[in-house]
Amino acid sequence: MRRFALEVWTYRQIEHAASTGKWVVLLPTGSTEPHGPHMGLGVDTAISLGVAELACEKLEASGFTASIAPSINYGVTDCAEGFAGAISIPAGVLKEYIGSVASGWLDHGAAHVCLVNNHLEPGHYKVMLDLAKAMENVSVSCPLERTVGRLLTDEYKSGACHAGQYETSIIMACEPDLVRDIDTSSLPSNAISLSEHLQKGVSKFKDMGIMDAYAGSPKDATKEEGERSLEILANAVSEKVQSELKK
Repeated sequence: MRRFALEVWTYRQIEHAASTGKWVVLLPTGSTEPHGPHMGLGVDTAISLGVAELACEKLEASGFTASIAPSINYGVTDCAEGFAGAISIPAGVLKEYIGSVASGWLDHGAAHVCLVNNHLEPGHYKVMLDLAKAMENVSVSCPLERTVGRLLTDEYKSGACHAGQYETSIIMACEPDLVRDIDTSSLPSNAISLSEHLQKGVSKFKDMGIMDAYAGSPKDATKEEGERSLEILANAVSEKVQSELKK
């Protein structure tokens, strides 16, 4: 990951990247919120970073100069209200902040900035969509896009996918230190669908009946499944960037 990480680049490397006219900046976004008793608070950002790293490899193979900007580790996190560690940023504040960051990289010569988002709360995703719509040379890639989500796992499609099999598998593949040293087989499957409750206007995990900060089946997670999901998500980022640059 460090090869693509802009925080370790010098200003001369950035000047050179800008001079190519094919410099792409991936900006990982996520949240600080609970992900069950078995994973740390930084899961969503870690997934975005893992996806961005693999996407950079794909973009470089296609002739671009690819890089990963320092991540946005906080987001709109109202659904997890009431759980320790859920830190929420107002949508307007987040939009201004991320917009300023994206503008900064464009001002320094990036041909395109892609917001790589894996925090799936609707209010957070709307900020990303609004920015991509309002700003030139900015896009967003997220599993909530139907063209991406339809390729992902059955658990993801069910909506019962907060810190369950889907996310735990990805973390096993890209950031295993975030998985706590507990026996996930002791965690019962929780088939509560976030997407179904959100469609009904129920927006808080605890009101949905999610009392241990996870939905899905973490005990069924595997590194191999996570690697497959990462591949799908990284392909989506690479394809999105290349499609946007052709416009």
